[in-house]
Amino acid sequence: MKKIIYLMVVLGVTLSGCNPMEDIYNDIDATVDPIVGDAVITLSDEDYDELELNFGNFNSVDDAKSMLPSFLSDKYPVWGAGSTALVTFKWYNPIETYEAAVYELSDAEHNAITGTTYGNFDESGHIYDYLDATYPNPDEGDFVSLRYRFYNGGEMTLTDGFAFEDGSWVKFTGFTEDQYNAMGEGFPNFSSEDEANQKIPIALLDVYKFNPKSAGDIVLSMYELYVGGGVTESYTAAYIFDGVAFSAYNNVAEETVQFGHDGTTWVPDNTIKYTFTGDDVAFISNALIGTYPGPADNVGFFGSFDRRDSSSNYWSDAMLLEAFNLLLDNKHPSAEEGQKYVLTFIIYNGSTTNETKSVIKTGGVWVYQ
Repeated sequence: MKKIIYLMVVLGVTLSGCNPMEDIYNDIDATVDPIVGDAVITLSDEDYDELELNFGNFNSVDDAKSMLPSFLSDKYPVWGAGSTALVTFKWYNPIETYEAAVYELSDAEHNAITGTTYGNFDESGHIYDYLDATYPNPDEGDFVSLRYRFYNGGEMTLTDGFAFEDGSWVKFTGFTEDQYNAMGEGFPNFSSEDEANQKIPIALLDVYKFNPKSAGDIVLSMYELYVGGGVTESYTAAYIFDGVAFSAYNNVAEETVQFGHDGTTWVPDNTIKYTFTGDDVAFISNALIGTYPGPADNVGFFGSFDRRDSSSNYWSDAMLLEAFNLLLDNKHPSAEEGQKYVLTFIIYNGSTTNETKSVIKTGGVWVYQ
C-alpha cells in the first residue's frame, strides 16, 4: 500500500513538472486558423443601454472608439484576427446657434466701403470689408445680422448672419424676399418658430438643388421672425440631410467607423477588403505588358497570376506589389497615408485558388504589411 501511494506522489510530481498537455494545447492554438467574420451593424437603443449610455449616444467619436472594442468582443466572442466590423453609431456633436436683431446698413455705410455713391455692394468681399471696419476687435462667438443691398446685374436686398468663430467670420445665409414669398410669406420673415421649422426643410431642397447634399450632411441657415413693435429678430439653425429630406438637427450626429480584430482585440481600422475583378486584371495586364511581357500576357489571358516560381510567367511578390501600386493609385488616387487594403486575387500554383495580400500606404506608396 505504501508503495502505491509513493508511486502516485511521484507521478503527481512528474505531471505537474512537465504538463505535456499544456504544450499540446499551445501547439493547437498556434496552428488552428481563427474564425474570421465581417459585420455591418448600427447600434440600437438596447446596445446603448448595454454600454450604459443613458442618452443613446457617445460623448465623442474618440469615446466610441475606446468603448466599442469590448462591446464587439462580447458580441462576437469567437471571431479572431482578420475579422472586421463596420459600426454606425450616434455621438453628441453640438452646433452653436445665434440670434440678434437685424441691423440695416445705410447708403453711407455701403459707400464708405465701396468708395462709390450707389448705396450698395457689388463684390462678395465688400460685406467682410464692412465687418472688419465696423468690428475691428471681435470676440469669439460675436454674432451680427446684417441687411444690405447687393448689385449683380440688378439690386437685391440680402439679410445674412455672421458669427466670429476661430478667428474669422462665418456666414449664415438668410432667405431672400423671393424665397420667403415662395414659402407663402407676405413679408420677408416668419410669424412663429414652428412655422419656420415646418417650411425651412422644404425650402432647403430647392436651395441646394444645384449643390446636392449627401446623407448626413449638416447645413447652416438663418431666418427672420417678426417679434412685434416693428422689430425683426434673426435666428440661426442647423439642418441635417438624410439623403431624401432635411430636418432640424438635434446636436446628435451619426458616424461610421470600421474596426478590425488584430488577433487579440478589436481596434479602429481603415482596412478595405477588396477582391479583384476581371477589369482589374485586364488593367494590370495592359499596364505591365511592356515591363513583364510574359507574365502580363499570361494573366490577361487566363485571369490568374502564375505563382509557380519555376514558370517563365511567374509573378513574384515584388512584381505583385508593383501591380498593386498601379491598380490602387488608379482606383483610389486620393487614399490617405496609412490606408490599408486586404487584396484577394486568383492565382495558379498547380491549381487555381485565391491568394490574399495586405498592403498599406506609406510615404505615398503601397507597401506590404
